[in-house]
Amino acid sequence: MNIRKTLMVAMLAVAAVVGPLAARAQQIGHAEGEVRRVDAEAGKVTIRHGPITGGLDMPAMTMVFHVKDPAMLKSLAPGKKVRFTVADEQGALVLKSVEPAK
Repeated sequence: MNIRKTLMVAMLAVAAVVGPLAARAQQIGHAEGEVRRVDAEAGKVTIRHGPITGGLDMPAMTMVFHVKDPAMLKSLAPGKKVRFTVADEQGALVLKSVEPAK
């Protein structure tokens, strides 16, 4: 196999692996729920939520979400009802926005 064909095969292999990962990283979901626990030190919040709609399509459950900006946690407390958006970033569910539920 010549160099040109080898490079083309290698580029296609990389695209086959990276493409789905990049698409998955862009998935955003929306839900409402109740804060159960806030762990500011670890940058995590536990929320009991209804179904997550949008690109994630997850059933209702209680789960832990990561936050990139710990300042988001300052307005949260156990028992608080919230509406939030979440993204799947390389397998970790990360809160993108959170606000009081209406």
